[in-house]
Amino acid sequence: MPSQKSAGVAAVLSFFINGLGQIYNGQFFKGIMLIIIQAINGFLMTILIGYIFFPIVWLFAVIDAYRSANKINERNNRRY
Repeated sequence: MPSQKSAGVAAVLSFFINGLGQIYNGQFFKGIMLIIIQAINGFLMTILIGYIFFPIVWLFAVIDAYRSANKINERNNRRY
C-alpha cells in the first residue's frame, strides 16, 4: 500500500517554501514550477507587481498542497 500523505505536513511545507508540499505529495513538476514562479515573483517585487502575485501564488500553493494530499490519500484508500 502506498504511503499516506499528511495534508497538514504538505500545507506547512508549502507555507514555508512554495512547491515543497507538492514535491512531498509526489507532484514534482508542479512543485518545481511553483518554486520557479515564486522566484520570478521575488524579482518582480523590485517593480512592485510581484507584491500582487506573490501572495496569490503562495496561498494557492498552500491550499493546493493540502487538497492534493487528501486526494492522494482517498485514491490510495480506494485501491486497497
